Amino acid sequence: MPKANSAFMKPMNISSDLAAVVGRGPMPRSEVVKKLWVYIKSHSLQDSKNKRNINADANLRKVFDGKGVVNMFEMTKLVSRHLS
Repeated sequence: MPKANSAFMKPMNISSDLAAVVGRGPMPRSEVVKKLWVYIKSHSLQDSKNKRNINADANLRKVFDGKGVVNMFEMTKLVSRHLS
């Protein structure tokens, strides 16, 4: 059985801005991403024309450095700034 990537599964501390979206930590990065996508889908924030773009609401703007629209790849980079 292959060994899981322990760095990816390590519980991370979550900033208060990100906690407003995904809940309080600490939690592994993989769980943060799962909960972030649950939030995005439940609030219909994925752009209907370009599914790679996320339209930020007030909570996500705090996480996305004030940006109104980010793509999936940029989102990962911006969210990582809120994990320690």
